[in-house]
Amino acid sequence: MSNLHNPTASAPEPTDTPDPRRWAALVVLLAGSFLPPLDFFIVNTTLPSIRASLHASSATVQLVISGYAASYAVFLIAGGRLGDLYGRRRVFAAGLLGFAGASVICGVAWSPAVLIAGRVLQGVTAAVMAPQSLASIHALFPANEKAKALGYYGTTFGLASVVGQMLGGALIAANPFGLGWRSVFLVNLPVAAFAIPAALLLIRENRAGRPPRLDVRGVVLLAATLSALVVPLIAGREQGWPDWSIALLLGFLPLLTLFWRHEHRVVRDGGDPLVIPAMLRAPGLLRGLVATLCFYAIAAFFLTFSIYEQSGLGRSPLHAGLALLPLAIGFMLGPLTSPRLHRHLGARTPVVGMVLEVISLVGVALSVHTDTSYFLSSALFVLGFGQGIALPTLVRALIDRVEGKIAGLVSGLVSSVLQISAALSVAVIGGLFYSVLGNRSDPATITYAFTISTVIISVSLFAAALLVNGLEPVRK
Repeated sequence: MSNLHNPTASAPEPTDTPDPRRWAALVVLLAGSFLPPLDFFIVNTTLPSIRASLHASSATVQLVISGYAASYAVFLIAGGRLGDLYGRRRVFAAGLLGFAGASVICGVAWSPAVLIAGRVLQGVTAAVMAPQSLASIHALFPANEKAKALGYYGTTFGLASVVGQMLGGALIAANPFGLGWRSVFLVNLPVAAFAIPAALLLIRENRAGRPPRLDVRGVVLLAATLSALVVPLIAGREQGWPDWSIALLLGFLPLLTLFWRHEHRVVRDGGDPLVIPAMLRAPGLLRGLVATLCFYAIAAFFLTFSIYEQSGLGRSPLHAGLALLPLAIGFMLGPLTSPRLHRHLGARTPVVGMVLEVISLVGVALSVHTDTSYFLSSALFVLGFGQGIALPTLVRALIDRVEGKIAGLVSGLVSSVLQISAALSVAVIGGLFYSVLGNRSDPATITYAFTISTVIISVSLFAAALLVNGLEPVRK
């Protein structure tokens, strides 16, 4: 999950008189911001338990992740618009309440279909909630405090991303109240119980000066377009590519074209589109977005690594989560190093981070065929370190390519592309992983499938590095 979200097209209204409750409000906003990335990663270590408990297929396992990422991506920009229209405090509280309700659905799910529906609803409500935090920080804090508040915000996203895997394994091991894997969803409820009333009490209502109109038809078309691509790639493979899956795939490009023409029409009519088509003409932006699409293929690694650890090596969910501790440490240290690297390397900084990731992924693929745990831990540390360098600098490089007045919209677009990449990588690379497995589940075959998928992820990251390498800084 991206740690930089700002999908609102219009800048939030700044405050002349600092709110005396702004730091307490920040705690509440960060509590809500912690949940969306946490819930993307926390399920990875629980997937074998979910599959065994619900007698779920491999397609269900993929949809548990991709359904969340895709719905989050589709509604992220729309969620920002809702805060502009109806007030960010109100929409934040409503989104958090909906997220808690969706978490209950996931936690009590009695079938794979119910769990997937709950995850999709989680993604939608997370997209409603998440944008309000960043916009509210901009509105509540004066200029001399904003950088510090935004630093806490970025740290929260990074922390949630790296804690998720380990927390999922710890909850499975602890098995609180005999809930098993269901606890990874129900753990959201105490946070929501604290944050919802606190938000209504502590956060001052704020909204955009000129709220943009919500492009409802654009949201529906984008949702249909992504569904036509993601669903058949996941479910079609397992069912032998039935006619409906082929029909949906064939409908992807016409739906994408329809969405794009609709966005042009909204601009022509003086409305507020989800995506401003003209902004893609900014030098290098489209190329950078394609690089972003390739870059976040790393999301599939967390799925395949968890299965390799548990089903291939026979380790517990807790051990599988703790195995990623070196990656978590590297991910936390990477962003601390990236500013200094950026001063020396400039636009090449994200390329350096991606190259480190490629090298580390090759190291991971080699290490699983040896008995050296130190080699694997070292490779995972470098992987997290490279990701921590590449992610923020890539997002910054893309946002810096456009004028300030549309920087917020481009930030939201980049965040959406990251989530689309996560959904597609789990669908495509996860599908390849399960295709290599076939009907076999012996450790040797699982190790082979994990190796193949890891190499494919490294190739995708190498392609991202090549695309970003030629992007020179934009002089404004």
